[in-house]
Amino acid sequence: MNDDFELVRGSGNVFRDLVLPNPDLEQLRSILAAQIVKTLDRRHLTVREAAELTGIAAADFSRIRNVKLDRFTVDRLMTVLGRLGQQVDVNVKVRSSAKRHPPALAHR
Repeated sequence: MNDDFELVRGSGNVFRDLVLPNPDLEQLRSILAAQIVKTLDRRHLTVREAAELTGIAAADFSRIRNVKLDRFTVDRLMTVLGRLGQQVDVNVKVRSSAKRHPPALAHR
């Protein structure tokens, strides 16, 4: 059996690779949400315990755990991390995106 396959190297941002809207924003929100979940897990906090500790609704922690991030802004996720006692440092690199967009998006 000779199955041919092609190896495609990703950009490091799955949202960009799948040509989804706002890929950089979605990547950042996902990274922040993952850090919230790691913090909850490391501290063995339930969503209710996290809510009591932070004053943020348990339902919000449930949404974050279930990766339902459409209701969360970046600053809201950073606030959640801050209330969990985490400090967020952000480094920004800006570069031309003309080469990164598929041809169909580059003409818009």
